[in-house]
Amino acid sequence: MMKTSGPKPLEAHLQDTAKVLSEALPYMRRFAGQTMVIKYGGHAMGDEHLANEFARDVVLIKQVGINPIVVHGGGPQIGAMLERLKIKSEFIDGLRVTDQATVEVVEMVLAGSINKQVVTAINGAGGTGIGLSGKDGRLIEARKLRRSVRDPGSNIEKLLDLGFVGEPTRVNPEILRTLQNSNIIPVVAPVGVGDHGETYNINADTAAGAIAAAMGASKLLMLTDVAGVLNKEKHLIPTLTTKEALVLMGDGTISGGMIPKLETCLDAVRGGVQAAHILDGRIPHVLLLELFTAHGVGTMIEKTH
Repeated sequence: MMKTSGPKPLEAHLQDTAKVLSEALPYMRRFAGQTMVIKYGGHAMGDEHLANEFARDVVLIKQVGINPIVVHGGGPQIGAMLERLKIKSEFIDGLRVTDQATVEVVEMVLAGSINKQVVTAINGAGGTGIGLSGKDGRLIEARKLRRSVRDPGSNIEKLLDLGFVGEPTRVNPEILRTLQNSNIIPVVAPVGVGDHGETYNINADTAAGAIAAAMGASKLLMLTDVAGVLNKEKHLIPTLTTKEALVLMGDGTISGGMIPKLETCLDAVRGGVQAAHILDGRIPHVLLLELFTAHGVGTMIEKTH
């Protein structure tokens, strides 16, 4: 009796690929025409291979009818340039104190070299990336960020002067809505403009959240260097409501650098974004895994119903 062999390795691989594409179809149909804001930073931006994969994935997302808006960070690159120029940099509560000399470097690095690197990668992957900063068309209007700290000895609250560190006061969505009706993928540098034309350095997470809310985005996707939100046993929490997230921040389960990221997600969801996702940007094709598979890979934050 003749023994029949199973599929050859190449044939099995092709069948797996076809199955994945078939399973992705319902999600592609579901999200077609929707806007998604992607905060791009961390290891995913610093690794050349991951950066190229990110660009390909963003182009694919645009190709299937979704409207991605990329907002990128650049803290390490700013720090490296300040060091090269021998400009001293100081941090208070994780925020870079930004004087006039520093803000000029911040704008040069964010709206210049980094922005164009991301745009070039997207164009190289077959898309049409266009770089913007928050100053273009007054996309992000901003004011000086006010932070206070309580002196532990005297218990007196003191106002911190962070220089040209800003927070968004208004996002003008019209310029982005105009680009939505084209094949263009906007790439936004988180630099804001003040009432008198001054430049403000804005945290990229904050800028992405504000843009997502102003655009009525269906999703805010934040790439980080962690798996997502973890419980006390350090296991990933796949989904959180806004109420559950507040409880976990209150009891200390969520702490450190995750708190401002989660607060950005909560603000975006309260502002009308359907869901915010905290994703591990170190995972290849993490955007596609989150959007086009049944289980996703990070933590999704939804409004409490």
